[in-house]
Amino acid sequence: MKARAWCDAGRLGVATLAWPLAAWSAGPVQTAPFAIAGSTAPAAAAGPAFSMAGATPAAATNAGAERDLNQWLLRLHNASSRRAYVGTFVVMSAAGGMYSSRIWHVCDGDLQMERVDALTGPPRSTLRRNDQVITFLPDARVARSEKRESLGLFPNLKRAGDPALAALYQAQSTGLDRVAGFDADVVQIQPKDGLRYGYRIWSEKKSGLAIKIQTLDVDGKVLEQAAFSELDLDANVKMDKLAQMMNNTSGYRVEHAELVKTTPQQEGWGLKSPVAGFQSVSCYQRSNGAAPVAGPGAALAPTLQWTFSDGLATVSLFVEPYGRQPHPQDEVQVSMGATQTLARRWAGDWWLTLVGEVPLATLKLFAQNLERRK
Repeated sequence: MKARAWCDAGRLGVATLAWPLAAWSAGPVQTAPFAIAGSTAPAAAAGPAFSMAGATPAAATNAGAERDLNQWLLRLHNASSRRAYVGTFVVMSAAGGMYSSRIWHVCDGDLQMERVDALTGPPRSTLRRNDQVITFLPDARVARSEKRESLGLFPNLKRAGDPALAALYQAQSTGLDRVAGFDADVVQIQPKDGLRYGYRIWSEKKSGLAIKIQTLDVDGKVLEQAAFSELDLDANVKMDKLAQMMNNTSGYRVEHAELVKTTPQQEGWGLKSPVAGFQSVSCYQRSNGAAPVAGPGAALAPTLQWTFSDGLATVSLFVEPYGRQPHPQDEVQVSMGATQTLARRWAGDWWLTLVGEVPLATLKLFAQNLERRK
């Protein structure tokens, strides 16, 4: 759900919808919305909070039952943007994958800072100050710095409170439960069409913070879930200390990502018709040692990253010259938990990659509607 992230093999980018930096801190392969640094951490994952089965909460309270979709989303967003906390965050997919990381989060007005440490796999520590992100890789002595246009905390800030969301989803309170020792209201958010997934969310009863989320397919099956296994909502997280850590790159080779904001129109791309409910939220050029585009007026062409969101789900579309790297197949489809990936040769000269926490049919619609306008 907080659609963002990269797959090194295919240069795939996804924004996350909840616990944003947790996804940014992951290793080479990430899933959305709940991708975290790779881990198997069986001890941390023990207990009912990590069952892939649906909740069996107690009877719903009046307060929870009376909230409509936008009231739920605003409550969740406000909680994630106004609280300091420290916790261990665990992700499970229906296929059995399990990942975990340690998160420190603090905010001061519009300033948000986070630190996320991978608990298993190669050591990795990622720090964020609003849209400035730096990832430290101790084994390689490399620090990767880049600016990322955040889609907001959970849910997408640009769409929270948007009445248009009510045309796409409906919310129903399903009762009470406990996660990581906290009482939580449980709400189910169901899509009104087959272009997006549903969600079951555990919202900490006092603060409203989302402390567990399940992504559900069209039949209600849990594709992926993420939850705190341990959480301190009264943590004394020091913003100045995180800032010092973020700025201390001594002994590291700092790599800066070349990211240029643009528009699809400027780059000559568009959609024949919109995919219902999804709006364009950002478009960038990413330089990766670009190869020349064949044909008249050939020029170096960076990878285009075009991101869409419906307020909960995110789709990222990447276009690059076909000949930049070898492609053993003309089409590839990959499913990892709730994240679907579709990559294919497009109009002969281009390689198109789409990734998002949506059904594969939705990615195919984006691919079918893409058009070159110059």
